[in-house]
Amino acid sequence: MASRFSGALQLTDLDDFITPSQECIKPVKIEKTKSKTGAKIKIGEDGYFDLSSGKEQKLQKVEITLADCLACSGCITSAESVLVTRQSQEELLRVFSERKYTDTKGVTRDVSLVVISLSPQPTLSLAARYKIQPEIAVQKLVGYFKSLGADLVLDMTVAEDMSVLEAQQEFLQRYRDQQNDPTAKHMPMLASSCPGWVCYAEKTHGNFILPYISSTKSPQQIMGSLVKQHLSAKRELSPGAVYHVTFMPCYDKKLEASREDFYSDLLSCHDVDCVITAIELEQMLANSGKCLSEIEGCEVDWPWGESSEVRGIRSHVGSGSGGYADQIFLYAAEQLFGETNVPLVYRNLRNPDFREVTLEKDGKEVLRFAIANGFRNIQNLVQKLKRGKSPYHYVEVMACPSGCLNGGAQVRPINGESGRDLVSQLQAMYTQLPVSHPSQNKLVKLLYSEWLDGRESDKARAVLHTSYHALEKSDIALNIKW
Repeated sequence: MASRFSGALQLTDLDDFITPSQECIKPVKIEKTKSKTGAKIKIGEDGYFDLSSGKEQKLQKVEITLADCLACSGCITSAESVLVTRQSQEELLRVFSERKYTDTKGVTRDVSLVVISLSPQPTLSLAARYKIQPEIAVQKLVGYFKSLGADLVLDMTVAEDMSVLEAQQEFLQRYRDQQNDPTAKHMPMLASSCPGWVCYAEKTHGNFILPYISSTKSPQQIMGSLVKQHLSAKRELSPGAVYHVTFMPCYDKKLEASREDFYSDLLSCHDVDCVITAIELEQMLANSGKCLSEIEGCEVDWPWGESSEVRGIRSHVGSGSGGYADQIFLYAAEQLFGETNVPLVYRNLRNPDFREVTLEKDGKEVLRFAIANGFRNIQNLVQKLKRGKSPYHYVEVMACPSGCLNGGAQVRPINGESGRDLVSQLQAMYTQLPVSHPSQNKLVKLLYSEWLDGRESDKARAVLHTSYHALEKSDIALNIKW
């Protein structure tokens, strides 16, 4: 089976995943008995025999969970066979049917509310697959999920806008801190919304690279906090009674949703319980003998109690990955240098997936931003950083070539269409969507005020930001070739 993880995470001859039989292990602590001659044991199939004490010790079978995969640095991505335990279409259909789910702590919970959050990239992927307009695809997806048993189907525009706004503020702070302490690792600020890139950074470059990565949560995880904390409170439900599913363009988002960082001990649940991708939804439709274009459509739900101009999926100025580089660049140009309406003219460097844009003020370059998509470009970027040769202030980093529109779990080309042509089609569809302007989103302003106690509050910082962790390499015999 072909893997659908991001192209950045490739292992020689393993097609981007490791099954539990291929050097995938979970360390187990074995208590040794003390003796003058040292502990001597004989390993058996089901345990070991301690020669010094004459006792046989049986070992329990160890189940490798997704959490273990994330903590292990012996491989780059988790095995799909492990990953899909709680993040599969079969599990989603079971939850719809039984209205129960078992969380990552083994607790079975009754489901009072099933919430689906739609992101634009996989929606466009299915619109192209079934040859329907994006706004029609949204309605059809809402209708399909509700026919399965979903209670609410939401768009993620509000979370995308909040992620951009937080990244803008974080960049300004880092830029100013850099002026005060040029030796600190403030610049370049590297985008953090791609979990494939973050996973690679944690496991491969660790403490060197992590200070550069933006602490702003991805839209998926901000949406998760919004649903589990704010929406559940509005509905007077416990967060654990809300089953939250996101519709995303790549399998790496399953890794992100399952991080321990996004599990709340206070709420006793993850922010996102299940991630379903475009290609999985295509399979669900095919398995049930349905075509998306024939599904009866419904409007996106709006449970926030306030009408808004931004209902339904939206694009953002810039790339199809969310436009972080463009929007942060324009904001920084205005806030730091008083420059408005700055033209965004990128120039390609090594290839179209590595391009940069600069701003000059009084004949001096004051801002240099880049977009680096795909692992080869990421590798070049990291090597420049290690040599102290990176000229950038900000880099939008995405693991997949062409970014999120070409995510690893987007629907594959059919009828002889090339992958490049399909991505171009999706890019054209993305630019034709209504554009969201984060600073003008009324719901965002309301949420900052009513939910987060203001833009600069400790609560906003805690809810909208996260941290990363270096993972030391295990001595596992894998032939990894980059």
